[in-house]
Amino acid sequence: MTMTKRRPIMAGRSTIAFSLLLSSSLSSLSSSSSSFASPAAAFTSKLPASRSFASARSPRSITAPCSATLKMSQPSSSSSSEAAAIDGTEEEKEEEEKEEEKKVYLPSLPLPPPLFSTVPGTWAHDTMSRRVESEILERTYEEMRDEFHSPGFESALEGMERLRSELRDASNVKIRHLRELTYDDEKEKESRAREREEWRAILEPFVSKGDTWLSAPWMVAEFYLYRRLMEEIGYFDPSNPTTHLWDPFLKAKRAGLATSAASAEGVMARVEGLPPTREGTGLAAAFALWGNKMDLSIWPADADNADRDVFSEILERAGENLLHDDANELEDHCEGLRERGGGNVDVIVDNAGFELVTDLALADHLVSAGVAGVVTFQLKSHPTFVSDAMEKDLRETVEHYASLDAEKYPYAQRAGVRWQRYLDDGKWVCREDNFWVQGSAMWDMPEPLRSDMTSRCDLAFVKGDANYRRLLGDRDWDYTAPFQDVVGAYFPCPVCALRTLKAEVGCGMDADQVERASGLDDQWMVNGRFGVVHFGTGFADA
Repeated sequence: MTMTKRRPIMAGRSTIAFSLLLSSSLSSLSSSSSSFASPAAAFTSKLPASRSFASARSPRSITAPCSATLKMSQPSSSSSSEAAAIDGTEEEKEEEEKEEEKKVYLPSLPLPPPLFSTVPGTWAHDTMSRRVESEILERTYEEMRDEFHSPGFESALEGMERLRSELRDASNVKIRHLRELTYDDEKEKESRAREREEWRAILEPFVSKGDTWLSAPWMVAEFYLYRRLMEEIGYFDPSNPTTHLWDPFLKAKRAGLATSAASAEGVMARVEGLPPTREGTGLAAAFALWGNKMDLSIWPADADNADRDVFSEILERAGENLLHDDANELEDHCEGLRERGGGNVDVIVDNAGFELVTDLALADHLVSAGVAGVVTFQLKSHPTFVSDAMEKDLRETVEHYASLDAEKYPYAQRAGVRWQRYLDDGKWVCREDNFWVQGSAMWDMPEPLRSDMTSRCDLAFVKGDANYRRLLGDRDWDYTAPFQDVVGAYFPCPVCALRTLKAEVGCGMDADQVERASGLDDQWMVNGRFGVVHFGTGFADA
C-alpha cells in the first residue's frame, strides 16, 4: 500500500548535535551490523489542515527539591487547638483536591480524532485483529504452557481461551465492563473497587453504544485487552491462590533480563565514566532512548544473543535514525537542576529487560552527576503489554545485576551494586499506580497523582511508545505539530519523551526528517527504527 504523506506545517530543528554526541560514544562499544524485522503493515494517514504554530517557550522556573514522600508533617503537641488546626488543614487539603479535580488540562491545539482499529492496512487494525491474538497471546501461552496445564490453572486456561475466542472475532464481539469480584480483605476490596470504577468510567462511552474490539478507540481497546487478560487468568482473584498475582509474562521478562548483560556491559562502562556535564546527560538520555527499541512484545528475547552486544549495533545507526532532537533543551534544564543542588526527577517506565537497564543507567547518571537528588520510578500496577515493568521487575533487575559475575561483567556488576545502594538510601523510589495501565490520555491524569507531580517533580522522562501514545491521547496529530503545544501545554511538570516509533501516531517531528524517513522505510512509524527526543516545559510555563 502506498503511504499518504502528511502535509508539513513547519520546518524543524536539526539533529546534528545529538548525532555527533552518539557517534562520539561508539568508540567504547563494539560495532557490528544487525537488523530487526517486523510484521508491520503499511498504513494510510489523514491530511489535517495546515496550521501555523508558535513554538518558543520560556523555561519553567526550577524550585528547590521536595521530599520524595507525600506524608504531611504533624505537630508533636496533642493540644485541642493544634488538633483543630490539623483537622482544618486536612479539610482544606480535601477541598483543594476537589477543586483541582474540576480543572481541565488539555493541549493548546484543537484535538484531532482518535485512532481506531477499523481500517485494514493500518498497524492498529493489524494489532487488534491479528497480532494480539495470534502472536502475543499465542506466544504467552506457549511460554507458559506447563503452567497453564498444571493443577490450579484450569480456570486461567479457560479464561485465556475465552479471551482469544473474542479476539478472533474482534470486529463483531462487543467490549464489556469488568466483572466484580468478592474480597474478604477490606483494603484490597476498596482498592479493587476503585480501580474497577476507574475502568468503568473509561469504558462506559463505548460499552453503552455497543462498540467492538475494533470500533472502540485503539488505545482504549489495547489497554483493556491486557486488563481483561488479568481478569480471565484470575490475577486479582484471591479465591485461587495459584493464579492470584501470577504474572503470565514472567518468563518473557526474565529471558529479556538474562540476555541483557552482554549489551549492558559496554553501556555501563561508558556510563560509569560519563562526566557530570550537559554532554554526559545527553549521552545517558540517548542510551535510554534507543533502549526502547528492545521491546519484547515485538522482538522477543533470543537465547542465541545472550553473549552478543546487540545494542552496539543499534547505536551504530542511532544518529541517522533520529527524527527530532530536543537534547539541547533537556540539557539546559538538567544543568539548572544541577546548579541548584539536584531536583526530583521521575522516570515513567516502559519495558522490563534491557530497556529497563538503560533507564536505570540514566537514573544512575542523574544521581551521580548531581542532576537528581531523588529519582522516582513510576511503574505499572499489574502485568501489561508483555514486558512493561512493575516494581518487582525493577528490583529483580537490580538484584540480578548486583549478582553478575564480576570478572565477566565488571561494569554491569558494579552498576547493580550502586543501584541497590540507591534503593537502600532512598535516592531511588519505586511507585506503582493504576493510571499507568489504563487506556486514557495523560491529560486525564487523576488526583492526587497530578498534584503530586506538579508540586514535587522537576522533570519527568516519559519512556516508550505506549506512554507516548497516551501523551498524545492516541490521536491523529499532524506529525509536525509542536510537542510543546500538544504535550508541554498540559503536562504537570517539565517533560522529556524518549520514544522509538512503534505506532502510527506522532508529533513534533521535523518536516524534512518525516519525508526522509518515509522515503527510506515504508514501515518507519511502526518498526522501532526511528526515534525522537522531545522536551516540553509543562503547563506552568505553557
